[in-house]
Amino acid sequence: MADTEQEQAKGTAGFLLEMGMLKRAKRSGWWIAGVKDPETIAEHSFRTALIGSVLAMMEGADPAKTALLGLWHDTQETRVSDIPHIGRRYLEATSNERVTADQVSAAHPAVKAGAQRIVEEYEKGDSLEVVCAHDADKLECLLQAVEYREQGCTNVQPWIDTSVAKLKTASAHALADAALSMTSIEWQQTYLR
Repeated sequence: MADTEQEQAKGTAGFLLEMGMLKRAKRSGWWIAGVKDPETIAEHSFRTALIGSVLAMMEGADPAKTALLGLWHDTQETRVSDIPHIGRRYLEATSNERVTADQVSAAHPAVKAGAQRIVEEYEKGDSLEVVCAHDADKLECLLQAVEYREQGCTNVQPWIDTSVAKLKTASAHALADAALSMTSIEWQQTYLR
């Protein structure tokens, strides 16, 4: 392997190792609501990607592209952490596009270009896939709030309210309404009858 190829492989592997931090980093906004052990950023991103693919199917968009956007939407938080909305009032944030450019600066050229394209589309795009990915992020927050509420955390209603208010697609609204009308384990009743 040539030196350049080896350096690109190391840069790409380094990026992948960095992404492992998302499995350990907590979504800190939940601490404000009183959740003692909140989900990790990786856990949030996984369900966001899955929800995005489902919304895309329901809305007639590309589910794979939507899932990809959802999977990458918080990858920058290895560098800037998960800053709660109240904290953003006091900080000047660097764009997610710039953080991603730094994260993949030593990676294989195709990885650099691909990562930057995905993040830029999520941040600035207006396609149906982007709309579904943003809705998935909000819907995942709503579902997580419902689960935390069932665990006794009563301060999550603002997260539910702001999530519902930001949803754009009819499918996301329908899923939010359904989720708010059931328990988090009601899904199993379909199979236990």
